[in-house]
Amino acid sequence: MCGIVGYIGTQAATEIMLAGLEKLEYRGYDSAGIALVSEGELDRVRAKGKLRNLREKLEMQANPAQLGIGHTRWATHGKPEEHNAHPHTDTKKRIAVVQNGIIENYRELREELKKLGHEFLSETDTEVIPHLIAEFFSNPPAPAHAHIPSLLLEAVRQAVMKLKGAFAIAVISADFPDELIVVRQQAPLVIGFGQGEFFCASDTPAIVQYTRAVLPLENGELARLTPLGVEVYNFAGDRLKKTPRTLNWNPILVEKQGFRHFMVKEIYEQPGVVRTCLEAYLNHQWNPDSDQSPINLGIPTELYSDLEHIQIVACGTSWHAGLVGKYLLQELAQIHTNIEYASEFRYSPPPITANTLTIGITQSGETADTLAALAMVKERRENQPAKYQAKLLGITNRVDSSLASIVPDLIDTRAGIEIGVAATKSFIAQLMAFYFLALDLAYHRKTLSNVQIEEIITELRQLPAQIEIILESQERYIEELAHEFTETTDFIFVGRGINYPIALEGALKLKEISYIHAEGYPSGELKHGPIALLDAKVPVVAIAMPGKVYEKTLSNAQEAKARDSRLIGVIAMDDKEAAETFDELLPVPQVNELLSPVLTVIPLQLLSYHIAARRGLDVDQPRNLAKSVTVE
Repeated sequence: MCGIVGYIGTQAATEIMLAGLEKLEYRGYDSAGIALVSEGELDRVRAKGKLRNLREKLEMQANPAQLGIGHTRWATHGKPEEHNAHPHTDTKKRIAVVQNGIIENYRELREELKKLGHEFLSETDTEVIPHLIAEFFSNPPAPAHAHIPSLLLEAVRQAVMKLKGAFAIAVISADFPDELIVVRQQAPLVIGFGQGEFFCASDTPAIVQYTRAVLPLENGELARLTPLGVEVYNFAGDRLKKTPRTLNWNPILVEKQGFRHFMVKEIYEQPGVVRTCLEAYLNHQWNPDSDQSPINLGIPTELYSDLEHIQIVACGTSWHAGLVGKYLLQELAQIHTNIEYASEFRYSPPPITANTLTIGITQSGETADTLAALAMVKERRENQPAKYQAKLLGITNRVDSSLASIVPDLIDTRAGIEIGVAATKSFIAQLMAFYFLALDLAYHRKTLSNVQIEEIITELRQLPAQIEIILESQERYIEELAHEFTETTDFIFVGRGINYPIALEGALKLKEISYIHAEGYPSGELKHGPIALLDAKVPVVAIAMPGKVYEKTLSNAQEAKARDSRLIGVIAMDDKEAAETFDELLPVPQVNELLSPVLTVIPLQLLSYHIAARRGLDVDQPRNLAKSVTVE
């Protein structure tokens, strides 16, 4: 959840860390802080609230230090106050630590350290780490590991061996002015390589403007960064041979490029994302007479063999994409599919069934609940007969993430870096992954003819241009419409069939960034309770696209209209019947009902964005949220 940066080199560290934290503020923005080492002294500056508050404090100071660590926080333990902000220090204020994650046994460690005379000034779990490191300096339990060249590195290694949980940490000490120590255990951390300078960060956007040579640490690894180079060790103290890799994307991708917010920029990037997916995964030489699949996902055919059941685990927006995926897999590939919230699945897993594929969806590839659910599936199916063995597949926007260490096969959604906390283009990309997967399965299972598959592919190719039509024709109107809902306190979204998940996603987007209470329901469930909420003050957004549930959805909308609710309809262009039903229209190009979610979500994203912007809210960094949920 939180964001970590660190620097050691030949430049002043302060501005490098602030620039990096700006790129990571989507991971948390309850407070921020940095610690610097210069001339044998440790200087720490922290501020409550957004990063700009820390920058204002630092403008009053000038520190030439070339070693530092920084942090932007999403509060887990302790309120978002300055005394809980990172970095945290030991009692003597000689060691500073920043952390992303949770230390599960911090209470036990805290009590042990208090008895040894350590004083604590925060309510955080992180504060035990610098105290624990300091304790190992004073009272080492054993001689330093033979392979460890540094007392600081050995003290950190000894300390992390006592920690339980998922964490990434960075450590500096006033007594070791030429060392930056970093650790990864179930939370992301990447090292950047420059010319005589080195970086660390929770995610690559923080360092890509300085270097594209990076080394993601693996679980159970720690590294020592000095002006001379990088040394990587495992927790046992053994030196490891590691090779950096080169990032292939441009820093301009994480800039707003003239847009007011990252969210609206990313909404407008969606036609390009769909085109990228089509280019990457469609076999462009395919025709209905071909004896090869029209889809090229790079998934081994063994994953499909004897498949009887699919289970999907995900959280938040990814769960909504998975729900669309369930409809597609059942409709096109004719395979029984269920979907679970990863946070619930891991504590109440279904019985083990034969020939089951488990799909985990996570934009970041670091979502703690999803990773834990997949790891549990893997563990439960070990030592089982062949037909009960785990078949695992991941859908992610970050193929270099922790997800890759759990599942053998991935579908890269290719959405590019998404900065806005409210997911937009990554959701569209996840939908595209499910269209390709369902069509590939349908081909191999012979549930659709090649002609039917070709027809769907032809329509898929039209989606980028159709999204552009919505953006060009609807945004100005939606911006004006949003003015009328700035004081609204409740919204209801309804959809049916494959567009029910889009009602859920529309409601989630609105509540995430505008703080308006919004709920999504299946249209047919409106009269089974939620209709009691309706009156002239509660607008209802209904998705009513032509198809097998069209008439039913219009009838359900009429039920809301009879209760005086203002009706907003996401409908097909030139649909005169629907136009007579709704008070406000958000038309999209007419399309096959199975493909309609890719289009119907666009006006709902725009509506949420413009309502939040009109209310003067921080669209890209909504309160209490973080982009990557790396804690349970």
